[in-house]
Amino acid sequence: MTILIIAEHDNQTIRSATLSAVAAAAQLSNAGAGDIHVLIAGSDAARVADEAAKIAGVGNVLLADATHFSDGLAENIAAQVLAIAHDYSHVLAAATAYGKNIAPRIAALLDVAQISDITAVEAVDTFQRPIYAGNAIATVKSGDKLKVITVRSTSFEPVAAVGGTASVSSLVPVADCGVSRFVSRDLTKLERPELTAAQIVVSGGRGLGSVENYTNVLPPLADRLGAALGASRAAVDAGYAPNDSQVGQTGKIVAPQLYMAIGISGAIQHLAGMKDSKVIVAINKDLEAPIFSIADYGLVGDLFDVVPELVRELAE
Repeated sequence: MTILIIAEHDNQTIRSATLSAVAAAAQLSNAGAGDIHVLIAGSDAARVADEAAKIAGVGNVLLADATHFSDGLAENIAAQVLAIAHDYSHVLAAATAYGKNIAPRIAALLDVAQISDITAVEAVDTFQRPIYAGNAIATVKSGDKLKVITVRSTSFEPVAAVGGTASVSSLVPVADCGVSRFVSRDLTKLERPELTAAQIVVSGGRGLGSVENYTNVLPPLADRLGAALGASRAAVDAGYAPNDSQVGQTGKIVAPQLYMAIGISGAIQHLAGMKDSKVIVAINKDLEAPIFSIADYGLVGDLFDVVPELVRELAE
């Protein structure tokens, strides 16, 4: 048995979520699943392959280099995986937008059941994953010969990005599927840490009341803490915050060292995306808000008084 990891990258560097997928693969390997291989499908991506070869625990890096891989179109990446899938017992990808776009295609074409968003490895064929918005954990055992898995990155501590000495092998790239084409990409330039990788997250909810309050009240606190800015779905739906800042079951899953929930009531969909945070601080004027049930520290008060006071205290 050998494990294949589909690396997420931008043809320059590997995304940190891939290191968490390698951590999950390392647990599989320790359970008897064999060596860990990493697939780099990209364009002019030799430097990414060299970077992958340094990841701790990786035994071999497979480089498929072609122009039609440059933008990570799911159809082409899936076709490349299918061309070599018969050599593997497990195919892993991070449970990011990238991995969720590719893995289901592979599972469907192989006629196997995908095991999504795993949070723990019990054996080579047995995994844990959250269900019911994270309120229950299901133990899933798969009898499929080849298992296609997505990995919740916040549940696996990333392996070291250096220290490995894997070999790099070149693959013959599959042909362009020709069923989709890249049109354009609008990139958001962040002045703060990326939400899913930040050590501190400051999130606002419907209690902020307006987009003006979101943009005026939270940023000073986030700047003082060096934090990323997040939001509840209610805040995003109300237009207070952009879609890419949404934390929750239908947004991004985060597990920072410190999560500050400001004006967030604590719907189960939101809790599913942040309850694994190491320390949770909640600020809400409603003593009965569900967020207080999981908060390590709770402050009942008007956020428009409390947050500016926190900023002043941090400035001293």
